[in-house]
Amino acid sequence: MLRSRLVVAAGLLALWVVGIEARLVVLQVMQHDVLVARADKQQMSTVPAPAKRGEIFDRNGRLLAYSVDADTIYAVPTELADPHKAAEAICDALADCTRKMREELRDRLSQPRPFAFVRRRATPLQAKRVAALGLGGIAFRRESRRFYPNRELAAHLIGYVGLDNVGLDGLEATYDKTVRGREGKVLLQTDARRAVFSRLERSPTAGASIELTIDEQLQHIAEREVQAGVEAARADGGTAVIMDPHTGEILAMASYPTFNPNDYGDAPEAARRNRAVQDIYEPGSTFKIVTASAALQEGIWKVDDVIDTQGGVIKFPGRKPITDMGHDYGALTFTNVIVKSSNVGAIKIGLKVGAERLGLYARRFGFGRPTSPDFPGESPGIVWDPAKMNDSALASMSMGYQVAVTPLQMATAASAVANGGTLYEPHVVRAIVKHDQRTVIAPKVVRQAILPETAATLTDIMEKVVTDGTGKNARLVSYTVAGKTGTADKLINGHYSGSQQNVSFVGFVPAQRPALTVIVMIDSPRVGGDTGGAIAAPIWKRIADASLRQLGITPTINPEPPVIVARNQTMPVTTTAAVAEPNVMAIPADMTSAGLPDLYGMSAREALRELAKVGMSAKMQGDGVVVGQDPPAGSPYEPGATCALILNRRQPTRPTGASGDQR
Repeated sequence: MLRSRLVVAAGLLALWVVGIEARLVVLQVMQHDVLVARADKQQMSTVPAPAKRGEIFDRNGRLLAYSVDADTIYAVPTELADPHKAAEAICDALADCTRKMREELRDRLSQPRPFAFVRRRATPLQAKRVAALGLGGIAFRRESRRFYPNRELAAHLIGYVGLDNVGLDGLEATYDKTVRGREGKVLLQTDARRAVFSRLERSPTAGASIELTIDEQLQHIAEREVQAGVEAARADGGTAVIMDPHTGEILAMASYPTFNPNDYGDAPEAARRNRAVQDIYEPGSTFKIVTASAALQEGIWKVDDVIDTQGGVIKFPGRKPITDMGHDYGALTFTNVIVKSSNVGAIKIGLKVGAERLGLYARRFGFGRPTSPDFPGESPGIVWDPAKMNDSALASMSMGYQVAVTPLQMATAASAVANGGTLYEPHVVRAIVKHDQRTVIAPKVVRQAILPETAATLTDIMEKVVTDGTGKNARLVSYTVAGKTGTADKLINGHYSGSQQNVSFVGFVPAQRPALTVIVMIDSPRVGGDTGGAIAAPIWKRIADASLRQLGITPTINPEPPVIVARNQTMPVTTTAAVAEPNVMAIPADMTSAGLPDLYGMSAREALRELAKVGMSAKMQGDGVVVGQDPPAGSPYEPGATCALILNRRQPTRPTGASGDQR
């Protein structure tokens, strides 16, 4: 009996041991990976540590965007006693919940999940109110929030950042990888009661800062005047770009309507659009700059060649006659065709240039392709294949139709004329600053669009546009201006509208030594006129005048007499001259040289400095740059003698051997 019981007990014990071992084999061999993963999920958690985005500055170090710490409120729904009651209390504390937001929060908190966001980057007051509720299962963590101290200023250019610290638009998106930095991680190990007993942290790396070419003051001027112009004209919108024509640096880029990037979600998509790089339009007569450049450089037309505008009407098969808007200019010189903006004259110029050459120059000036890597959303515009253009299409292109451009492309092309023919890549990032190391972004030359001689001739013509032609409303009291008006009917549903136009003015100032290129484009003005000369030119004038004064650019019209300081005097001596007599300025010095310096191409001020070094005085006639001197360069001279200088606003070629429409 005892033996039987022992056998049964031993058998049961053996079965129990076998069962335990079998279960251990299943758990530790067959289900090992699954159980380890489940244990890790329960005992270990990884919390991201967001990196702080780099700051964005203007060219003078003024702060345009930076990051601040903010409280993010989150919940552990499984620890909430009453999710619905908690949601109501939290929404009351936040004080800005809509009915939809209340419903969504109740749904999130009712889910059996270990984590749910309540409010990302709450305001300090909201975080304080929620904390005061003392709800179990509600916690806080610090996150970085992007802040734009100037609100709407340069909003389209800078862009904005989403809730996950990722740039969504503008430079914030273009340079996101540079500015965002590297996210850190915090590895937490917890026990069964969710108490942390181990913490392993990898610190985040802050992003690099960006220094822009933008001047905050010029940006404010551009935005202020574009907004005022759009509102006064009751237009759909407008844009302006200010550039340095010698480097391609964008000093200001304004669009209106605008938005506040701190609350970008409240703005309609149309208000967030950067019109300067995303909107394409038929430029109208501003494109005649390209037509004229091709004709002059190829030697097809000369500035004094006469063109018959044949009563202000020209016809092509299959389309309405093209007119000079009721004007009959008769016979015009090439120069006056551009000055008066004769469509018929421009068409005759373009027909003689030909489709192939006109298309070539359009691409030389940068049309038909994006201009800058700083704007990945930039439209390339439209330039037709010359092989597919008949005379009618060529006629349209010659006067700025049947070609689509962006305002930035048009400003870049005008800058090439301003600087003597060099096309620069427009850019808005001046330097990247990381770990106290500043990496400068150098200007980039794209190509030589036209020769300096062609650019000088075209500058003279564009000056006459402002003094005698369609751009009179852009004239400045203290500075010479070179520019071109443009007006083009908008293409709506496949037909040109007679009531909606894109009007523009592009120009550079001062005309002969440009400091700024500015373009203004207004979409569909309804009050005050419907032409570039009537609407865009006055806005351009206000932007240019305020910008020049802000930068301290010396006036070129009736400038103040120069102040000359003698070497042996402590007080300045001011010299003036009668209007009818050439200026004579005595500049004493005790320096000598083997020969008279070469002054050709210098400004009056530069020439005076050089003559001062050799102890000579100057007798000047004219204004502009030095085109002649007597005695000539290299000649012997006597200290105290006078050198006669001839100045001209246009610098001619150095002698061989010498050191839209009417609107």
